[in-house]
Amino acid sequence: MKLAIMQPYFMPYLGYFQLINAVDEFILYDKVAYIKKGWVNRNRIGIVNESDELIVVPVINSSSNILIQDIRIDNTQKWVSKILNLIYFNYKKSVYFEEIYSLIQKLLNVRYEYIRELNAATILEIANFLEINTKIISDTSKYIDLESHLNNGTYGIFFIDEVVPERKNARIIEICRNENALTYINPIGGTALYDKKIFSLYGINLEFVKMCDLKYSYFTKEFIHSLSIIDVLMHNGKEGTKDLLNKYTLE
Repeated sequence: MKLAIMQPYFMPYLGYFQLINAVDEFILYDKVAYIKKGWVNRNRIGIVNESDELIVVPVINSSSNILIQDIRIDNTQKWVSKILNLIYFNYKKSVYFEEIYSLIQKLLNVRYEYIRELNAATILEIANFLEINTKIISDTSKYIDLESHLNNGTYGIFFIDEVVPERKNARIIEICRNENALTYINPIGGTALYDKKIFSLYGINLEFVKMCDLKYSYFTKEFIHSLSIIDVLMHNGKEGTKDLLNKYTLE
């Protein structure tokens, strides 16, 4: 079984969905610290004749000392209408606007209290829309004990009679073993964090997904890489985006 684990991001870029498509099981892991100015509550869309702009879900308790699972959305602000207006005015001339705008409206016009709930729901719905068959898991409550031992530095109990890995590897290795995954796939940026030789000691094959150098018909002079999946869908539609899901290599 092939497994991937990622934080639940807000309307993530195409590579995130390529990773989901590349595995059998995908875990939305929210038991790690929230990072300010990361991608948990914001992303980028294209702006007509300009560059890109952030779309942001305002949160109440944004601190690096708080886990993603505990980050609340600030629903006192009119963030849904602001985001939808930005999308409308910048993509209304896109070929697939009618098809995609109605989908985004449906996704955002649901009230959620926590950012993890919003992100999990939208990621799952978009994956379903793109007919990705991967099992997506958002309930990570069974890993509370693991996180407690990682935080206390006592995670060695999970590796009795084995070489205890570094903390950064221990979480992934233990989750892989718990999920009976023989292969773990990570975005290509993880080559600086994870070592294939270390994972092989625990019977896990480590691979990295690398997006091909993709460009598609766009409305600015210069193509902008790694924008939100919203941008990809607006310019490629459902079928075109499904084709792009397989434009990657495993290294």
